[in-house]
Amino acid sequence: MGLLDSFEKGLERAVNGAFAKTFRSGIQPVEIASALRSELDKKAVVVTRDRILAPNTFAVRLSPADDEKMSALGSTLVTELTTLVKKHASTQGYSFAGPLTISIERDPSLSTGTLRVDSQTSEGKVAWRGVVDIDGTRHELTRARTVIGRGSDADITIPDAGTSRKHVEILWDGERAMVRDLGSTNGTTLNGRKVSEAALPPDSTISIGRTTIVFRVVAQAQPARRAAVSDATRMFDVRERGPLS
Repeated sequence: MGLLDSFEKGLERAVNGAFAKTFRSGIQPVEIASALRSELDKKAVVVTRDRILAPNTFAVRLSPADDEKMSALGSTLVTELTTLVKKHASTQGYSFAGPLTISIERDPSLSTGTLRVDSQTSEGKVAWRGVVDIDGTRHELTRARTVIGRGSDADITIPDAGTSRKHVEILWDGERAMVRDLGSTNGTTLNGRKVSEAALPPDSTISIGRTTIVFRVVAQAQPARRAAVSDATRMFDVRERGPLS
Protein backbone atom coordinates (compact mmCIF):
# COMPACT_ATOMS: atom_id res chain seq x y z
CA MET A 1 0.00 0.00 0.00
CA GLY A 2 1.54 3.32 -1.03
CA LEU A 3 1.64 6.75 0.51
CA LEU A 4 -1.05 8.01 -1.83
CA ASP A 5 -3.49 5.14 -1.80
CA SER A 6 -5.87 7.39 0.13
CA PHE A 7 -5.83 9.84 -2.76
CA GLU A 8 -6.87 7.07 -5.13
CA LYS A 9 -9.79 6.32 -2.81
CA GLY A 10 -11.21 9.81 -3.09
CA LEU A 11 -9.14 11.67 -0.46
CA GLU A 12 -10.99 9.85 2.33
CA ARG A 13 -7.88 9.97 4.49
CA ALA A 14 -4.84 12.23 4.32
CA VAL A 15 -2.28 9.45 4.65
CA ASN A 16 -2.30 5.96 6.06
CA GLY A 17 -0.40 3.86 8.55
CA ALA A 18 2.97 5.02 9.85
CA PHE A 19 2.77 8.53 8.37
CA ALA A 20 -0.35 9.67 10.22
CA LYS A 21 1.54 11.30 13.10
CA THR A 22 4.30 12.76 10.97
CA PHE A 23 1.86 14.80 8.89
CA ARG A 24 -0.58 15.83 11.58
CA SER A 25 -0.11 19.48 10.61
CA GLY A 26 1.19 21.38 7.58
CA ILE A 27 1.46 19.91 4.10
CA GLN A 28 0.57 16.24 3.66
CA PRO A 29 1.56 14.01 0.72
CA VAL A 30 -2.03 13.87 -0.46
CA GLU A 31 -2.06 17.68 -0.79
CA ILE A 32 0.95 17.53 -3.11
CA ALA A 33 -0.77 14.83 -5.16
CA SER A 34 -3.88 16.96 -5.48
CA ALA A 35 -1.87 20.02 -6.54
CA LEU A 36 0.03 18.04 -9.18
CA ARG A 37 -3.14 16.61 -10.64
CA SER A 38 -4.75 20.06 -10.76
CA GLU A 39 -1.67 21.49 -12.46
CA LEU A 40 -1.69 18.67 -15.00
CA ASP A 41 -5.35 19.24 -15.86
CA LYS A 42 -4.96 23.02 -15.99
CA LYS A 43 -2.00 23.01 -18.37
CA ALA A 44 -3.06 20.15 -20.67
CA VAL A 45 -3.60 21.40 -24.22
CA VAL A 46 -5.54 19.71 -27.03
CA VAL A 47 -3.19 19.69 -30.03
CA THR A 48 -5.08 17.31 -32.31
CA ARG A 49 -8.27 15.31 -32.14
CA ASP A 50 -6.35 12.35 -30.72
CA ARG A 51 -3.56 14.04 -28.74
CA ILE A 52 -3.58 16.13 -25.56
CA LEU A 53 -0.18 17.48 -24.55
CA ALA A 54 0.62 17.99 -20.86
CA PRO A 55 3.66 19.39 -19.02
CA ASN A 56 6.25 16.77 -18.12
CA THR A 57 8.47 18.53 -15.56
CA PHE A 58 7.12 19.62 -12.17
CA ALA A 59 8.80 21.49 -9.31
CA VAL A 60 6.90 21.28 -6.02
CA ARG A 61 7.99 24.16 -3.77
CA LEU A 62 7.47 23.84 0.00
CA SER A 63 8.12 25.93 3.09
CA PRO A 64 11.25 24.99 5.07
CA ALA A 65 9.19 23.26 7.77
CA ASP A 66 7.15 21.22 5.29
CA ASP A 67 10.20 20.40 3.22
CA GLU A 68 11.95 19.02 6.31
CA LYS A 69 9.01 16.67 6.97
CA MET A 70 8.85 15.49 3.37
CA SER A 71 12.60 14.90 3.14
CA ALA A 72 12.21 12.23 5.82
CA LEU A 73 10.48 10.07 3.21
CA GLY A 74 13.48 10.12 0.89
CA SER A 75 12.76 9.05 -2.69
CA THR A 76 9.57 7.20 -1.75
CA LEU A 77 7.36 10.26 -2.03
CA VAL A 78 8.66 11.29 -5.46
CA THR A 79 8.24 7.71 -6.70
CA GLU A 80 4.63 7.64 -5.49
CA LEU A 81 3.88 11.05 -7.00
CA THR A 82 5.41 10.08 -10.34
CA THR A 83 3.31 6.91 -10.45
CA LEU A 84 0.17 8.89 -9.64
CA VAL A 85 0.80 11.57 -12.29
CA LYS A 86 1.50 8.91 -14.95
CA LYS A 87 -1.68 7.07 -14.01
CA HIS A 88 -3.79 10.23 -14.14
CA ALA A 89 -2.26 11.22 -17.49
CA SER A 90 -3.04 7.79 -18.90
CA THR A 91 -6.62 7.92 -17.63
CA GLN A 92 -7.16 11.36 -19.16
CA GLY A 93 -5.41 10.52 -22.43
CA TYR A 94 -2.58 13.01 -21.92
CA SER A 95 0.82 12.59 -23.58
CA PHE A 96 4.20 14.07 -22.62
CA ALA A 97 6.80 15.75 -24.83
CA GLY A 98 9.62 14.18 -22.80
CA PRO A 99 10.40 12.13 -19.68
CA LEU A 100 8.30 12.87 -16.60
CA THR A 101 10.22 14.38 -13.69
CA ILE A 102 9.05 15.68 -10.31
CA SER A 103 11.28 17.50 -7.81
CA ILE A 104 10.62 18.71 -4.26
CA GLU A 105 12.29 22.07 -3.55
CA ARG A 106 12.55 24.27 -0.46
CA ASP A 107 11.21 27.83 -0.80
CA PRO A 108 11.81 30.15 2.20
CA SER A 109 9.23 32.60 0.86
CA LEU A 110 6.39 30.13 1.53
CA SER A 111 4.70 29.79 4.89
CA THR A 112 3.99 26.45 6.54
CA GLY A 113 0.93 24.79 5.04
CA THR A 114 1.31 26.25 1.54
CA LEU A 115 2.86 24.88 -1.59
CA ARG A 116 3.47 26.02 -5.15
CA VAL A 117 3.74 23.91 -8.28
CA ASP A 118 5.68 25.12 -11.31
CA SER A 119 5.43 23.12 -14.53
CA GLN A 120 7.14 23.18 -17.88
CA THR A 121 7.82 21.20 -21.03
CA SER A 122 11.46 20.27 -20.52
CA GLU A 123 12.18 19.44 -24.15
CA GLY A 124 11.41 22.96 -25.32
CA LYS A 125 8.47 24.71 -26.93
CA VAL A 126 5.96 22.87 -29.06
CA ALA A 127 5.98 23.38 -32.82
CA TRP A 128 3.37 22.26 -35.33
CA ARG A 129 4.00 20.02 -38.32
CA GLY A 130 1.78 18.79 -41.10
CA VAL A 131 1.66 15.07 -41.88
CA VAL A 132 -0.35 12.69 -44.05
CA ASP A 133 -1.23 9.13 -43.10
CA ILE A 134 -1.39 6.74 -46.07
CA ASP A 135 -1.94 2.98 -45.65
CA GLY A 136 -0.58 2.98 -42.11
CA THR A 137 2.51 5.05 -42.94
CA ARG A 138 2.99 8.64 -41.76
CA HIS A 139 4.72 11.09 -44.10
CA GLU A 140 5.85 14.49 -42.85
CA LEU A 141 5.20 17.45 -45.14
CA THR A 142 8.69 18.91 -45.23
CA ARG A 143 8.07 21.09 -48.28
CA ALA A 144 5.67 23.90 -49.05
CA ARG A 145 4.38 21.78 -51.94
CA THR A 146 4.10 17.98 -51.75
CA VAL A 147 3.01 16.00 -54.82
CA ILE A 148 1.33 12.61 -54.36
CA GLY A 149 0.79 10.06 -57.14
CA ARG A 150 1.94 6.73 -58.59
CA GLY A 151 4.84 8.19 -60.55
CA SER A 152 8.40 7.75 -59.31
CA ASP A 153 8.91 11.50 -59.65
CA ALA A 154 6.14 12.28 -57.10
CA ASP A 155 7.24 13.35 -53.63
CA ILE A 156 5.12 10.55 -52.16
CA THR A 157 4.68 7.56 -54.47
CA ILE A 158 1.69 5.24 -53.98
CA PRO A 159 1.19 1.87 -55.74
CA ASP A 160 -2.34 2.58 -56.93
CA ALA A 161 -3.12 2.07 -60.63
CA GLY A 162 -6.25 4.18 -60.18
CA THR A 163 -4.19 7.31 -59.57
CA SER A 164 -2.32 9.53 -62.00
CA ARG A 165 1.47 9.83 -61.97
CA LYS A 166 1.14 13.26 -60.36
CA HIS A 167 -2.37 13.15 -59.01
CA VAL A 168 -2.68 15.69 -56.21
CA GLU A 169 -0.60 18.18 -54.28
CA ILE A 170 -0.81 19.47 -50.73
CA LEU A 171 0.31 23.01 -49.96
CA TRP A 172 1.44 23.60 -46.35
CA ASP A 173 2.91 26.83 -44.94
CA GLY A 174 3.29 25.69 -41.35
CA GLU A 175 -0.12 26.96 -40.30
CA ARG A 176 -2.61 26.32 -43.10
CA ALA A 177 -3.00 23.75 -45.83
CA MET A 178 -4.67 23.38 -49.23
CA VAL A 179 -5.26 20.42 -51.51
CA ARG A 180 -5.14 20.76 -55.31
CA ASP A 181 -5.95 18.20 -58.01
CA LEU A 182 -3.28 18.20 -60.73
CA GLY A 183 -5.57 17.42 -63.66
CA SER A 184 -5.86 13.75 -62.71
CA THR A 185 -7.86 11.25 -64.76
CA ASN A 186 -10.13 10.03 -61.95
CA GLY A 187 -10.33 13.18 -59.86
CA THR A 188 -9.90 13.94 -56.15
CA THR A 189 -12.42 14.00 -53.32
CA LEU A 190 -12.13 15.77 -49.99
CA ASN A 191 -14.31 14.37 -47.20
CA GLY A 192 -16.49 12.74 -49.85
CA ARG A 193 -16.85 15.84 -52.03
CA LYS A 194 -15.12 16.16 -55.40
CA VAL A 195 -12.76 19.14 -55.51
CA SER A 196 -10.22 20.71 -57.81
CA GLU A 197 -8.79 22.97 -55.09
CA ALA A 198 -9.88 23.53 -51.50
CA ALA A 199 -8.74 24.49 -48.01
CA LEU A 200 -7.55 21.45 -46.06
CA PRO A 201 -8.58 21.42 -42.38
CA PRO A 202 -6.82 19.07 -39.93
CA ASP A 203 -8.15 15.48 -39.86
CA SER A 204 -9.57 15.80 -43.37
CA THR A 205 -9.70 12.75 -45.67
CA ILE A 206 -8.54 12.93 -49.29
CA SER A 207 -9.45 10.09 -51.65
CA ILE A 208 -7.61 9.40 -54.91
CA GLY A 209 -8.19 6.15 -56.78
CA ARG A 210 -8.42 3.45 -54.09
CA THR A 211 -6.12 5.35 -51.72
CA THR A 212 -7.17 7.26 -48.63
CA ILE A 213 -4.99 10.10 -47.39
CA VAL A 214 -5.61 11.64 -43.96
CA PHE A 215 -4.09 15.07 -43.31
CA ARG A 216 -3.20 15.89 -39.71
CA VAL A 217 -1.48 18.67 -37.80
CA VAL A 218 0.52 17.30 -34.87
CA ALA A 219 2.64 18.77 -32.11
CA GLN A 220 6.36 18.20 -31.93
CA ALA A 221 8.65 19.28 -29.10
CA GLN A 222 11.68 21.21 -30.34
CA PRO A 223 14.88 21.48 -28.29
CA ALA A 224 15.35 24.91 -26.77
CA ARG A 225 18.31 26.62 -25.13
CA ARG A 226 16.25 27.23 -22.03
CA ALA A 227 13.11 25.42 -21.03
CA ALA A 228 10.03 27.59 -21.27
CA VAL A 229 8.54 27.75 -17.81
CA SER A 230 4.79 27.89 -17.68
CA ASP A 231 3.64 31.48 -17.43
CA ALA A 232 1.36 30.66 -14.53
CA THR A 233 1.91 28.94 -11.22
CA ARG A 234 -0.57 27.53 -8.81
CA MET A 235 -0.42 28.00 -5.04
CA PHE A 236 -2.41 25.98 -2.57
CA ASP A 237 -3.17 26.46 1.11
CA VAL A 238 -4.08 23.21 2.85
CA ARG A 239 -6.00 25.12 5.47
CA GLU A 240 -8.44 26.39 2.85
CA ARG A 241 -8.15 23.40 0.47
CA GLY A 242 -8.07 25.59 -2.60
CA PRO A 243 -5.99 27.87 -4.85
CA LEU A 244 -4.84 31.18 -3.47
CA SER A 245 -5.74 34.25 -5.49
